[in-house]
Amino acid sequence: MTSTLAPTIHDWTQADIPDLAGKTVVVTGGNSGIGLEATRAFAAHGAHVVLAVRDEKKGQDAAATIAGSTEVRRLDLADLVSIQKFAAAWTGDIHILVNNAGVMVPPLTRTEDGFELQFGTNHLGHFALTNLLLPHIIGRIVIVSSSVHRSGRIDFDDLNFTTRRYGGGSAGYAQSKLANLLFTLELQRRLTAAGSSVLATAAHPGMAATNLNSSSTNVALNLFAKAVVAVFAQPSIDGAAPTLFAATAPMPPAGYAGPSKRGGFAGPPVLVDRSANASDPAVAARLWAASETLTGVSFPL
Repeated sequence: MTSTLAPTIHDWTQADIPDLAGKTVVVTGGNSGIGLEATRAFAAHGAHVVLAVRDEKKGQDAAATIAGSTEVRRLDLADLVSIQKFAAAWTGDIHILVNNAGVMVPPLTRTEDGFELQFGTNHLGHFALTNLLLPHIIGRIVIVSSSVHRSGRIDFDDLNFTTRRYGGGSAGYAQSKLANLLFTLELQRRLTAAGSSVLATAAHPGMAATNLNSSSTNVALNLFAKAVVAVFAQPSIDGAAPTLFAATAPMPPAGYAGPSKRGGFAGPPVLVDRSANASDPAVAARLWAASETLTGVSFPL
């Protein structure tokens, strides 16, 4: 599924976010980077925002910098038990769920459940969380992907890099970001088939100056990333704009938002196209089935 670029009367800004008073928003990884900027914007427009974070101390420190209604809850997306506890403790409606947290090109690492860390956190963790919370969600689900998805490939024979070469982790990151978009596609298909009004959308930040850009243990790669970011990246607050757009602006089912300028690196958010690989419903359905098997979590509607 591809999105048609939407004509804009003016460049979208945070001023276009509607009043969110009385609404509850959950942001995974809401304590730093674009997650923190999105959290600030949601709270500034009246929402009660839950920062779902692995480190509660860092979450509390971040929440203290936000004007508005917030709370911090522990969530480790690399641990299915933590995800299940978070979902089981939830009561009340969720108007917007933002699946933002992620890891980028770490050394080969396993989650608590034995998954490759990037696939396990960026995709499987959010897959499990979304399905477990779905009975509470009444508005939108936003899944943060990346333009790097275009180089991704879903290796169904070795999703978790048990035999294939891991290298610096870039193939694992691209696979996880492609999985994000395929998840959005199949999630929306299932929601529509179930007669649900919940909307699944996706976004990518372009190139934003966040701590993800220097998360690798490869010193040379970190130095290169910092140099590129210094020249090309936009601030985190601008990188959060596509997420906020996908969460609050008019969007088609499974629509994908991203920056509009500098080759998709920066600029006001608009609807953007996804790759052909990210538009394949058969691959999306196959990935869903594999994800259910790996996590033990299925579509609840």
